[in-house]
Amino acid sequence: MKRDLQLVIVLLLIVCCSLVLITFWKVMAARERALSNVSVNGANLTQALVTYSEGIMRQSSTLLNGMVERLETDGFGPAQSGRLQSLLQIQHRAMPQLSGLTIYDKEGNWLLSSSSPGVLRFNSSDRVYFSHHRADPSRDIFIGPPIQHRSNKEWVITISRRVDDERGDFAGVVAATLGIRNFLELYGKIDVGDDGAISLTLANGQLLVRYPFREQDMGKDFSQSADFRKYFLGRDSGKASFTSSLDGVERLYTFRKSENFSLITTVALGKKEALRNWRFEALLSLTVLAVLILFTLGTGWVLFRLIKRRIETQSQLLMARQQLLDANEKLAQLAAQDQLTGLANRRCFDETLALEARRAQRAGTSLCLILMDIDLFKLFNDTYGHVAGDECLQAVSLAVARCVRRPSDLVARYGGEELAVILPDTDLEGARQLAAAMQQALAEAGIAHAASPCGRVTMSIGIACMSGDEAVLCAPSIVEVADCALYRAKAGGRNRIES
Repeated sequence: MKRDLQLVIVLLLIVCCSLVLITFWKVMAARERALSNVSVNGANLTQALVTYSEGIMRQSSTLLNGMVERLETDGFGPAQSGRLQSLLQIQHRAMPQLSGLTIYDKEGNWLLSSSSPGVLRFNSSDRVYFSHHRADPSRDIFIGPPIQHRSNKEWVITISRRVDDERGDFAGVVAATLGIRNFLELYGKIDVGDDGAISLTLANGQLLVRYPFREQDMGKDFSQSADFRKYFLGRDSGKASFTSSLDGVERLYTFRKSENFSLITTVALGKKEALRNWRFEALLSLTVLAVLILFTLGTGWVLFRLIKRRIETQSQLLMARQQLLDANEKLAQLAAQDQLTGLANRRCFDETLALEARRAQRAGTSLCLILMDIDLFKLFNDTYGHVAGDECLQAVSLAVARCVRRPSDLVARYGGEELAVILPDTDLEGARQLAAAMQQALAEAGIAHAASPCGRVTMSIGIACMSGDEAVLCAPSIVEVADCALYRAKAGGRNRIES
């Protein structure tokens, strides 16, 4: 009896310890999930804001490029000033995010401005963007640090481009200014909590915009900050957690760098706010744990049996899940296979062609497609019957498949008596050699065809090849090109290869 009591006590201790460990794991897993959700939501929001800022920058770049081309073609003379002023105002109205468009001469004097056409007494030779273009012959767009507009004292971001004269010397600058308030209005509509923040910085760490707005933060340089160098420098995207040097609030940061511009968009949520719900759930879990332990001390043997039953149920569910996954995998394989020939079916062909076209574009490689059609197959069926026709199609498919040895190549039944081979990273000569090998293999198979002039089964072949930069745009048309080549092969007497 004493031994039984000791055994019961040991079992109760094990169960109670297990409950403690499970609860601790649950609480910590919930914390990780909460942080992960913050990260995922931040990443999605960051991507949307990157798209917004890239759109504005791209549109501004387009305007600047057009203005520079006009200036370098027509010049800055008085005869052009009226037309240029009108063009500036039109461009300004077309893009509401613009605070202004301004043209400067090589001394930094304002020549024309869409925002202040009658006030041209300012000189901007001291501005960072002007000094940059005067010293750097690059024709690229330059995004400068935030500044206050000379005419209305509004905080703006400058996007500028150099203008050259006919000798290629510096002739001035065209600059577009984006009002900070446009970004703040957008950022202000996004719920980031009481301690959250959204910012846009240059890739070198200089702050352009930050919500909530504080004027003393404008133009802050974080390039030497330990947090910036550790988490942001040299990375395209990521997440971090640290205490802000601006206001001392610990936040969870998600950031993404623009692909086309030297900009980094950051969304930050206060860590305490982000974990507020988790803390409540953790407290609730601990309360439940205490209740369960008390209940376990009184009804340990019942709980032990329930746990055992639960483990068995979970094991059965896992087994059923694995069986379901195996069945789904088998169904997926059947869905991609032609049942008669054993080759890939049309659906698999279409998906693979689109995938290889995208891969060819990324890698800059060529992509070839071979279309084959069994000559006079209808007459074969009429002569030997449809069962023999199916056997013929299987034999032709086998002969073709044996010639294709690279794992990356795909042999598919395109439809009816038509077969297709997708050849990534293959040039036209390689495709023609493979096509000739397939014709030779079919000839060696020697499938009799009394209704054919050749006395055996033959096939006509059409080949199409496209380079990587054409592949994605022309993925459907590569089939058309191969089909046209196949038509020429059949029209030219069959049992031919055309490309």
